[in-house]
Amino acid sequence: MEKNFCKSIRSWPKEDRPREKLFKDGEHKLSNTDLLAILLSTGSKGQSAIDLARKILKKFKSFRNIGKTEIPQWKEFKGIGKAKISQIKAAIEIGRRLNEEEITKGKLKVSSAKNVVEILMPRMRDLKNEVFKVVLLNSKNVIINIVEVTEGTVNFAVPIIRKIFQLSLQNFAVSIICVHNHPSGDITPSLDDKKFTNELVCAGNALQIKVLDHIIIGDGDYVSLADKGFL
Repeated sequence: MEKNFCKSIRSWPKEDRPREKLFKDGEHKLSNTDLLAILLSTGSKGQSAIDLARKILKKFKSFRNIGKTEIPQWKEFKGIGKAKISQIKAAIEIGRRLNEEEITKGKLKVSSAKNVVEILMPRMRDLKNEVFKVVLLNSKNVIINIVEVTEGTVNFAVPIIRKIFQLSLQNFAVSIICVHNHPSGDITPSLDDKKFTNELVCAGNALQIKVLDHIIIGDGDYVSLADKGFL
């Protein structure tokens, strides 16, 4: 039966309402439009939350793209202010963090750069600033923890290296993998990247903590400096 989508969701049959569908069938059965409508909670004059959700997804295409938006990009949508935008972006960030937490708690053993990239790519490829993360490993190359060291650039290598090994020692890591992103999307290692990697390896050798790799993440791609022979 065709619905009048300009009507309030409250006037719809219960089985067609996103929240009721969630509790009846489970959140995994909901469409992207339904999920976004639940986050929006309400629509605006003349349109329901479903209407609004559909228009947002038509414009931005995916949740990943929504996560990268800035406030001015939402100005065409009536009824959406900073509060709703923050709710949507927070929900997307929770999804990213949940993915990292589940993999880390699963005691994943790292056997290649690809293992690390699969964990960190969903978050790091969309960051607007350069961020350093360190994957801390035990003697069997099983992940102990993944920690964010700082935002910045490799031009500030000395304080970053100091903090990396402080965290490594505190977590009893035997080896580490350093990861940072290039917001430009270009994964080509810079001279600073190579210099930083060399200094990182030297410091690790002095502390008997092996640096297994330094990975640079771009937009959907990555480079392993270990695979390229820089370590």
